[in-house]
Amino acid sequence: MGYTSVFYLCVFLIAAFACYTIVPVKHKWKVLLIFSYLFYFINSKKYIVFLLASTISVYIGGLMFNKIDDGFTLAKKGLAREEKKELKSLIAWQKKTVCVIVVLFNFGMLVFLKYFNFFSASAEAFFHTLHLDIQFPMHHLWLPLGISFYTMSAVSYLVDVYRGKYRACSQFGKVALFLAFFPHITEGPIGRFDLLGDQLYEGHSFDYERTAFGFQLILWGLFKKMVLADRANMLVKTIFDNYKEYSGIYVVVAVLLYTLQLYAEFSGCMDIVSGSAQLFGVTLSENFRQPFLSGSVSEFWRRWHITLGAWFRDYVFYTVSLSKTFMRFSKKVKEKLSPFLGGLFPAAVAMFVVWFGTGIWHGASWKYVAYGLYYYLIMLLGMLFEPVFRRFFEKTRMKREGKAVYVFRLVRTFLLVNIGMMLFRADTVKSFISMFISIFRNFSFAPLINGDILCVGLDIYDFLVLIVGVIILFMVGLYKEKGHDIRKELAETNLVFRWLVYYGLIFAVLIFGAYGSGYEAAGFIYAQF
Repeated sequence: MGYTSVFYLCVFLIAAFACYTIVPVKHKWKVLLIFSYLFYFINSKKYIVFLLASTISVYIGGLMFNKIDDGFTLAKKGLAREEKKELKSLIAWQKKTVCVIVVLFNFGMLVFLKYFNFFSASAEAFFHTLHLDIQFPMHHLWLPLGISFYTMSAVSYLVDVYRGKYRACSQFGKVALFLAFFPHITEGPIGRFDLLGDQLYEGHSFDYERTAFGFQLILWGLFKKMVLADRANMLVKTIFDNYKEYSGIYVVVAVLLYTLQLYAEFSGCMDIVSGSAQLFGVTLSENFRQPFLSGSVSEFWRRWHITLGAWFRDYVFYTVSLSKTFMRFSKKVKEKLSPFLGGLFPAAVAMFVVWFGTGIWHGASWKYVAYGLYYYLIMLLGMLFEPVFRRFFEKTRMKREGKAVYVFRLVRTFLLVNIGMMLFRADTVKSFISMFISIFRNFSFAPLINGDILCVGLDIYDFLVLIVGVIILFMVGLYKEKGHDIRKELAETNLVFRWLVYYGLIFAVLIFGAYGSGYEAAGFIYAQF
């Protein structure tokens, strides 16, 4: 039951919304919990046990933190300063032990289910190079739906309670709803308990404007996914699956369309799930913010899959870079070498951990490791050469934020991101290298002029739809970048224009959606992660 399926949109979502609307406010969160677990069971069947195991573990871990903190509050009364210090140290050790055990349990499930076969195959290949015939057992479990997303949400909840950001929730059902809430469990955005908790539990009465906004967003997401992403997939699949047969402009077009496909699909999914959540009065975190208007790769990743980047920043980057070991080492480097290198070293190491983790998070393959390290090297080089860039602009007196420089940075970032997208879509690192080299072999714009490009999955009609769609996406993104709230402004326009837009989106999906004979609807790419 995908988010674009007729069953989800016309049966499941409507049924959930109707039940949520009619039950008393204090029981509304229970409706969401029931439908969330129903959604997960329909899609995952027996693998719901892993979701339950993760939920139970962080729920119990959180309650243990509460118990330890409450015990410390009572025990410290009447103690001398040194005794309080010793007790505090003991409490800190107890909480840290609980945190480590529960986090390892959750990531242990994730690693086993997602990476066991990858590690086994890699070990076998290594021993094969040593002429040793050693084989490892392989498990045959399907990857549970959304396990990477709900695991990260579970860990964020536990670590936030451990850090004292808020007390653990005493109601198991509410923790279960936070992790299983059906709009965000498949592809995110990665939830934070302090942002979602109250919204999920307080219950919201029917509101016409909120409901209209929710359906607006769902329609916009369907347009992105079904009109643009699924249509682009036809050419992308043809060329990437048969990359040895193509070169030059064919590969360039395939890469550009894959970038469009991934953006339209992933951001479209976020629109559908955010619109679904809004029907119930829940606002999910923003996951995309006009990423292709970025002037650097680092800015691109602050605008693309925002909640993933924020998770790695808060729970990995700061944990590593601000650790006592790195802070001490950084201080020594500043004293003996230079303040610049002293500040760079802990950030560089923490960034390596983040990008290695980001790469492997996307999948059990060396290409994903290479994908993460590709962006790590680009950002590291940017940090290393920052003093050089600064001096260059000072000496030339060029305005770093000037229009010409911004356009150059925009184009440069777009090219670097598309190379990353090629690596992300290629089957292996080897096939990526082969495709990249093939771009410069027999390169010619002739296939675009003589119509040969129309023989690889898309016809002229499809390309026209894609071109118009990209123009619409660009104009909407540019308008939002200037600070406009499009949905609010649309709601304030006259009724005729507003419904022309609504009907335009509906008929665009119905008429131009890539489904039916001759089309192969693609599943959501990020659902596999």
